[in-house]
Amino acid sequence: MSTATSAGRALPGDPPGGRRAVAVWGIGVSVYFVAVIFRTSLGVAGLDAADRFHVNASALSTFSILQLLVYAGMQIPVGLLVDRLGTEIGVVLFTAGQLGFAFSPSYGMALASRALLGCGDAMTFISVLRLGTRWFPARRGPMVAQLAGLVGMAGNLVSTLVLARLLHGIGWTAAFAGSAMAGAVVFVLLLLFLKDHPEGHEPEPLPHQGAAYVRRQIAMSWREPGTRLGLWVHFTTQFPAMVFLLLWGMPFLVEAQGLSRATAGTLLTLVVLSNMVVGLVYGQIIARHHAARLPLALGTVGVTAALWAATLAYPAEHAPMWLLVVLCTVLGACGPASMIGFDFARPANPPERQGTASGITNMGGFVASMTTLFAVGVLLDATGDDYGVAFSSVFVLQAVGLSQILRLRKRAALRERMRLVASRVETVHVPV
Repeated sequence: MSTATSAGRALPGDPPGGRRAVAVWGIGVSVYFVAVIFRTSLGVAGLDAADRFHVNASALSTFSILQLLVYAGMQIPVGLLVDRLGTEIGVVLFTAGQLGFAFSPSYGMALASRALLGCGDAMTFISVLRLGTRWFPARRGPMVAQLAGLVGMAGNLVSTLVLARLLHGIGWTAAFAGSAMAGAVVFVLLLLFLKDHPEGHEPEPLPHQGAAYVRRQIAMSWREPGTRLGLWVHFTTQFPAMVFLLLWGMPFLVEAQGLSRATAGTLLTLVVLSNMVVGLVYGQIIARHHAARLPLALGTVGVTAALWAATLAYPAEHAPMWLLVVLCTVLGACGPASMIGFDFARPANPPERQGTASGITNMGGFVASMTTLFAVGVLLDATGDDYGVAFSSVFVLQAVGLSQILRLRKRAALRERMRLVASRVETVHVPV
């Protein structure tokens, strides 16, 4: 008899999902929620950090670059070794980093604190993705991933709305130290309630993870065109919004566009709200129409580039408010589009390589963000704060990523079809 399945039916051995899955997964995403609050907290404090530590644009960008450098560099090790213990250590590290940033008396100590934060942050998202695959059926994968991204953006919303007000109300140290307490809360929840997998769905034991195993896992994941396509989709789609929210959005809107901090904060909030809405829409579309993955990703890249070009090339000194609103709304689609990268890597790799493949994919957007953060800072210093020239670096990174997506798309599609056919053959059982 045949047990082959379609996209809308459960696969053999799939986790059951249900309320228990939602509750356990909710604990995992609460950790990611707090990690994103800490990660994006500098985005509303960039101008204050420049004054506090007496640094220029290049030095200011180093905060975010170092944080993302550590984050990106940790992705493959975390993907290989991700487990519950890694999540617990991650919470301790990013909480310590946020607390250290609150009390840093010097630029050097503040840099070290952001690096520590980035290290802990790196251990959260891949853990949440893996937790979703352990507790929910495979057909729910795209929606679960998009919901995780949506919760992360809710953390960004807390930064732009709550932390920004605390910063200017109670001061730097009290605001950052107070926010660090959220890390202690999720750490307790993690210890008390997180469970790695449902009963009866224990993962197969992994082989000894020596150097040869590590090299083989990385090589085999990278060999899959779907993994590389996922990385480049993540690279090309995520960074415009990440750079805007993480550091340069507030200075751009205040210094280049002449807006008040309150108005600029509202526009940053619009990016986050747009992200949350678009994430739900993209998740539903991809779950129902798998072929929509690439058109959605390419469409997001194209519209984002067009809006950035229109804003930077606007003939007047300041772009009109309606154009800035549209730009921020479109930037909100960048995060959900980057999640599509995981939907290319996931079907390209077997369960034992999911962590490694997700880690490789997740590096893409953060490498692009680091590069752009650095380029914008250097160009601002070199041009006397010409934001038009500085933000033109966005187009260079988009062109690089787009060329790789177009190069890999057919190869990845062919390989995915071959794996799908092979899996259907394996699930057909003929009675003797």
